[in-house]
Amino acid sequence: MSAPDPRDALVEHLPAMRAFAISLTRNAATADDMVQDTLVKAWTNIDKFEAGTNMRAWLFTILRNTYYSSRRKAKREVADVDGTHTEGLAEKPAHDGRLQMSDFREAFAQLSDEQREALLLVGASGFSYEEAADMCGVAVGTIKSRTNRARQRLAELMHLSDDESLELTDDATMSVLTAAKVASF
Repeated sequence: MSAPDPRDALVEHLPAMRAFAISLTRNAATADDMVQDTLVKAWTNIDKFEAGTNMRAWLFTILRNTYYSSRRKAKREVADVDGTHTEGLAEKPAHDGRLQMSDFREAFAQLSDEQREALLLVGASGFSYEEAADMCGVAVGTIKSRTNRARQRLAELMHLSDDESLELTDDATMSVLTAAKVASF
């Protein structure tokens, strides 16, 4: 019996990859391009994937590296600093958590790239600290520190006390924060 082709497993990770890419780029069209680039890179380098290892982690690492490569290239481009163009591309969902989500997005955008990345990998995508550390090429303690500091900074920016939680009740909002929800749609 031959081993299953790892290319067949790529499709099952698309929703989680897209959610991660949207969270990194904050732009659905750019995120879709990044996911496509990631799939092309993964497909052409599938021989470098080690059977029995975590395919999702491998894909997220490629996606992360693609994101940072594009950021370096974008330094020479004009950015949509005030978000005017971006706001026109998508309609905000109408739900009871709209204001909280808006506050969350503003606060999340103020975090450093490293803190956002740590929260996305550990919190939203469900990777262990060890997996996230491996993907980012840093020590486990560094990921734990980044995650903790990011959570504290979000609470501070959103003026949440220790006994308060962010109320985001509908599935559309939760899917932004939890990759598993995206996969269930």
